[in-house]
Amino acid sequence: MGMMKEFKAFAMRGNVVDLAIGVVIGGAFGKIVGSLVDDIITPAVLTPALKAAHLTNLSDLVIPGTAIKYGNFISTLLSFIIVAFALFVMVKAINSAKKKEEAAPVADPEPSTQEKLLMEIRDALQKK
Repeated sequence: MGMMKEFKAFAMRGNVVDLAIGVVIGGAFGKIVGSLVDDIITPAVLTPALKAAHLTNLSDLVIPGTAIKYGNFISTLLSFIIVAFALFVMVKAINSAKKKEEAAPVADPEPSTQEKLLMEIRDALQKK
């Protein structure tokens, strides 16, 4: 039973749970971005190019005589750029929020009772 307790303590640590939540949210975010790229951005941006090439689907873009589908690569590249930009914007917003927190002046802590007594003694000695 000792090993099970250790495993439970490890699995329920804050970092492990945070990481698991991040992975799940990241997967869901990846699906959203994939849909955004595949269903909205790619058709809007590449429709003229596809029409010029007489194609209807980006995955139909292949190098003739090979199995190289550079259309899928373009779609994946667009997805990566969008995810990277979204993360950049999020990190920039978080960093600016942290800077605002750090910029706020910190009030001096109130002296402890011991320090107050010492100041009173000092002041009394100075009066003599």
